[in-house]
Amino acid sequence: MASIDDLFKRPTIPSQKRKLNATKDQNEIYKSIKLNGNANARTNGQTTVEDDPEEDDDVAGPELPPDMEDDVENDEEGRFFGGGITTDTAEVLDFIDERDQEAVAKPETIDSAWLRKLALNFERKISKNAELRAKFDSAPQKFMGSEADLDADVKALSILSEHPELYQEFAQLGCMSSLVSLLSHENTDIAIDAIEIIDELTDEDVEAEQAQWDVLVDAMIDADLLDLLYQNLSRFDESIESDRIGVLENLSSRPSIAELIGKNKAMIPWLISRAQTRESTVSQNKQYSAEVLAILLQSSSTNRKRFIELDGIDAFLQLLSAYRKRDPEKGTEEEEYVENVFDCVTCCVDEEEGKQKYLDGEGIELCLIMLKEGKMSRPRALRLMDHALGGSTGISCCEKLVEAAGLKVIFTMFMKKIDTQSTEHLLGILASMLRSLPGDSAPRIRLLGKFVEKNYEKIDRLIQLRRDYNSRVSNVDQTIKHERAMLATEEQVDIADEWLSRRLDAGLFSLQSIDTTLAWLVAEDDGARAHIQQLLTDRDETFTVIRNTLQEQLDGIYASAEEEDTTIKDMLETLIAFL
Repeated sequence: MASIDDLFKRPTIPSQKRKLNATKDQNEIYKSIKLNGNANARTNGQTTVEDDPEEDDDVAGPELPPDMEDDVENDEEGRFFGGGITTDTAEVLDFIDERDQEAVAKPETIDSAWLRKLALNFERKISKNAELRAKFDSAPQKFMGSEADLDADVKALSILSEHPELYQEFAQLGCMSSLVSLLSHENTDIAIDAIEIIDELTDEDVEAEQAQWDVLVDAMIDADLLDLLYQNLSRFDESIESDRIGVLENLSSRPSIAELIGKNKAMIPWLISRAQTRESTVSQNKQYSAEVLAILLQSSSTNRKRFIELDGIDAFLQLLSAYRKRDPEKGTEEEEYVENVFDCVTCCVDEEEGKQKYLDGEGIELCLIMLKEGKMSRPRALRLMDHALGGSTGISCCEKLVEAAGLKVIFTMFMKKIDTQSTEHLLGILASMLRSLPGDSAPRIRLLGKFVEKNYEKIDRLIQLRRDYNSRVSNVDQTIKHERAMLATEEQVDIADEWLSRRLDAGLFSLQSIDTTLAWLVAEDDGARAHIQQLLTDRDETFTVIRNTLQEQLDGIYASAEEEDTTIKDMLETLIAFL
């Protein structure tokens, strides 16, 4: 048997391996390896002598794994072998990376199939939550998980606002009704999210066609959306009130729905009350309340009469009185709030009952103060007064304006250079007063006296404005005449409304108001008649130009399918006869 010494006998072949210099410090060798970028753990810091490749196999120590040889060179400190993962693990990670890249490259398709899947999951989450709530009513921890899932699904519906083409199918699947039903959910967070989603789906920024929007809104109304909103008026706190009012604002743009909202006994009173709430700084919710009211009143005569019955005009005139001399800061919620309050009152004074409430609330006096001392409120007060004096029932307001010494204020503004919109309202006020004030009455005589005083300077101003507006309208008429010659009869009918709109933009309404006023002056005062005739002669014109304007207005009334006040027809026919 071989001895131990024979088994571990040193080889007889002399080794060519380098030996460490015993005189060198081991720490210095280790540092030299780290400082040398070309060294590795097997060179022992001696980079000047090349090892015999054939003798590398005789190096003592374990062999490196075959797939980790290259990693050693990348190990800066020479302490580790490889990256710490096996080949199988690396393959799994590569596979996962590939799948992630595929998911990014191929986004989910939003189509009918996707919607049906979404609807199914949504309905399941509602049913599951309802079931768990009924089963574990006294143990909330057992159904809170299902409510979190339901809340997430509700929020996921917001993507539909980017795909209005799916609105009809969404409603047909019954999902809209289910979403509306969540407004009565015991968890207010879910109810809030449902309101937010409805607000997003009906927002004016959604690029939905009218038919798509109608289908969705009809489904909401059928699901008693309005009743649920009313029931939640006092349920939610102020922090989410803007969302609830936002839904009303979106729905109010449709006249039929606006009337439905107004029929509710609680809605308009609540909005009036909310708009009157005292706040140090006007909040968004207060501004929203006034804005929704303005939309409701513009959309329905029924809503206007309801607002008048609730003394809304008097309440809002009191709100406006705070701004008779003070202007709200520009670009703030308060500025928009004031505009909406003006719009509410302006809508209602078109009604006969509204004019009387306006007088009782001293609206004429308030507007005159604003015209003299206001800035931001001045053009809005002028517009309000124009509407109050207009119509066949505006006689009381016209008389009140004269009684309150308003003629001086009106004519002072009229003689100044002002913006086009304010000029249009001033002309409307003058035409309304000449139409409504009784003949030979003191207010009418005072009005006529204003036109003839100071050598007929107001008539000079009227003629100057007439020339400006007639020039603008004539230019548009020439363009329309050229276009008409190039179109067939059927095409002319289709584009007739557009032509009328362009003429109105050029100042047709103001031109008609001016010529109506001039015709009244011609009919009632000989001196005014002679002065007007002389001014027209300076441009080689006669009363015919005024008569043509009135005749065109009369022809438009006869051609209209709507029933017009017969007094307007009688007035125009009489004035034409005087010319």
